[in-house]
Amino acid sequence: MTERPTRILLADDHALVRRGVRLILDNEPDLTVVAEAADGAEAVAAVRGGGVDLAVLDIAMPRKTGLQAARELARLRPAPRVLFLTMYDNEQYFFEALKVGASGYVLKSVADRDLVQACRAAVRDEPFVYPGALNTLVRHYLDRGGDGGALPERAITDREEEVLKLVAEGHTSKEIAELLVISAKTVERHRSNMLQKLGLKDRLELTRYAIRVGLIEP
Repeated sequence: MTERPTRILLADDHALVRRGVRLILDNEPDLTVVAEAADGAEAVAAVRGGGVDLAVLDIAMPRKTGLQAARELARLRPAPRVLFLTMYDNEQYFFEALKVGASGYVLKSVADRDLVQACRAAVRDEPFVYPGALNTLVRHYLDRGGDGGALPERAITDREEEVLKLVAEGHTSKEIAELLVISAKTVERHRSNMLQKLGLKDRLELTRYAIRVGLIEP
C-alpha cells in the first residue's frame, strides 16, 4: 500500500512566497500542502483543526511570529513537527528555533535546494540545518568552553512577548485585550512589567526593542 503523503501547513504573510513554496512542495509525491496561513495565529488555528503533520513557518509574521506559534504548537497533542523557512541568517533566531523544538531551519534564498530535503528529514525526526548554522553551533559551543550549558533564558515571558508584539504593531490596549482574550487591565500590567524588566521608558522604546529582537519588521 502506498504511504500517505506528509501533510504540510505553510505559513507566511506574503502570498507570493507561499505560492512559490507550494509549487516546490506539491511537486513531490511524498509531500502535499493541505493548509496555508498568513500569520502565526492562523497557523495555530489551522493545525488545531487537525490533519497537519508538518508546519513550515516563517519567523516574522503579523499577530504571532513563527516562534510564538511554534511554542503553542509544541503543546498540542499530537504536536506537528515544525520547520522554519526564513530570510534571516541570524544566530538569535536560530537558537530560538532550537529552543522551541524545531526540526529544521531553512533559508528562503536556498529553499529550492534545501526545503524538500528538510521536510523529509523532519518526517524522519532528524534535524536539518543549513551549512552556515552548523558553523554557528560549533562557534557557540567553543565560546561556551564546551560546557554544554543551557541557552540563556529570554528576558520576558511568552505572554509578555505576545503583548509586546501587538503593542509594537500599533494596537491599543483594548484591541490587544480582545485579541488575546484578557482584560485591558492585564494588558497594561504586562506592559508595565516589560518596561521595568527591560529598563525601557515608553511605547516607542518597546517598539524599538521588538524590532531589535525580531518580533516585527522595521
